[in-house]
Amino acid sequence: MFKIYLSLLLSLSICMPIAANNPKDIAFDAFNDSYLDKELHIYRANSDTSKSGVAAIWTQAIYWDMAMNAYKRTKDTKYKQLMDNIFEGNANYYDHFNWDNGKVWFIYDDIMWWTVSLARAYEISKEEKYLTLSETSFERVWIGSPVVGDLGSYDAANGGMFWHWDQKNPGVRDPNEGKMACINYPTVIAAATLYNITKKKDYLDKAKEIYAWSRNALFDPASGRVADSRHGAGEPNWTINLYNQGTFIGAGVILFKETKDSIYLKDAIAAADYVKNKMSSPKGALPIKNGIEQGVYAAIFAQYIGELITSCGQYQYLDWIHYNIDQAWDKRDEKRNLTFKNIYVKCPTGNIEVYDASACPALMQVVP
Repeated sequence: MFKIYLSLLLSLSICMPIAANNPKDIAFDAFNDSYLDKELHIYRANSDTSKSGVAAIWTQAIYWDMAMNAYKRTKDTKYKQLMDNIFEGNANYYDHFNWDNGKVWFIYDDIMWWTVSLARAYEISKEEKYLTLSETSFERVWIGSPVVGDLGSYDAANGGMFWHWDQKNPGVRDPNEGKMACINYPTVIAAATLYNITKKKDYLDKAKEIYAWSRNALFDPASGRVADSRHGAGEPNWTINLYNQGTFIGAGVILFKETKDSIYLKDAIAAADYVKNKMSSPKGALPIKNGIEQGVYAAIFAQYIGELITSCGQYQYLDWIHYNIDQAWDKRDEKRNLTFKNIYVKCPTGNIEVYDASACPALMQVVP
């Protein structure tokens, strides 16, 4: 079992270094061995190198988060170098983060995931290039691009953040266009993180405003469930997705840390409880879906359940998350040390999409 093994390693750490045998390192290194293109420094979509294609643009930011978390956990310079390489690889692949390229950056949430990760990279490294890109990408999403001609994600009249713009008519906004959780809660996290860095009150005001709108429009405080989206003044779409629960938790955690208002922590706990008690299997396995790119949802959830546990002292979730890690690691493909999203089956030995292999190594980097 991962937890027992790790406890033994930790007990021996007084006498000997453990990094070389640490399952957390092994799992993340194996993930990179199978998916990171060593020349382009960008993540491939498949473990089978004969299959073409790179992972989706927004998920590249999630895997970069994993590298940052590995560096924060270990302080190992190899992970700092990995951070740098992944950034350069994505910059080269995605037009050097030219936010005005509407063909590359064509959906608001794709940009905002990167805004969050770039802000985190600055917090870790203090390299100005990351802060500059984080701030410029946030502004591009909030107010739009004069080059693309869109009006921005923020709805000044009715509140909240739109998911995307009409590619054919970027200057025309449909008031019934979707306001998805996947843009609103990452916007809160990005704004609050930028406030923490810059102390510009405008960022905190934006974070609190979007949280308030989203809490009213997309969250059920009685149950802790988070809706997928809302269109116009209609009822929310109560499709429940793990990554939305995760980013809602992340938004609550960071606003609680910045404001000390207990309502944010209460909301985050309610959302985590909903995942544990309503979405997970009777034994506690995190929910999985088989749609396009949906395997990455647990890696996103990992980031924020980890923050809830470690930053807010909510250790009641540790056994549950350890159970997911233990099961996935026990059923890994021992030849490649890859894990699979379905923790109750032996990891496949053939091709695995990068999304479906990301949950366990992501959880390992952030959960004590």
